[in-house]
Amino acid sequence: MASRVVTQLISDLSGEEIPDGKGETIEFAYRGANYSIDLTAKEAAGFDKSIALYLENATRHRGSSRRSRGSANRSGDAKAVREWARSQGIAVPERGRIPGDVRERYNAAH
Repeated sequence: MASRVVTQLISDLSGEEIPDGKGETIEFAYRGANYSIDLTAKEAAGFDKSIALYLENATRHRGSSRRSRGSANRSGDAKAVREWARSQGIAVPERGRIPGDVRERYNAAH
């Protein structure tokens, strides 16, 4: 037995059904929140026109993951922290995040 799943876009602005190839889902971020909106081709063109001035003057950021400055600084000394913790009889994971209390004890000792 075969089955077919059909996804029908409905304009989030007008509520009208969007025929295949006559609309799109636009994803964007604003003030730290991610959004998506289904628009007809005409509505999407209006969205593009409205945001064009801001895009022309904005700085584009690629990638979706952000690292805090603190985590970048800590990653380089992870091996030293693990070695010190083991020499002190403190259990630490082989990989992944080092518990904050272990880091604090390491920093206090050094």
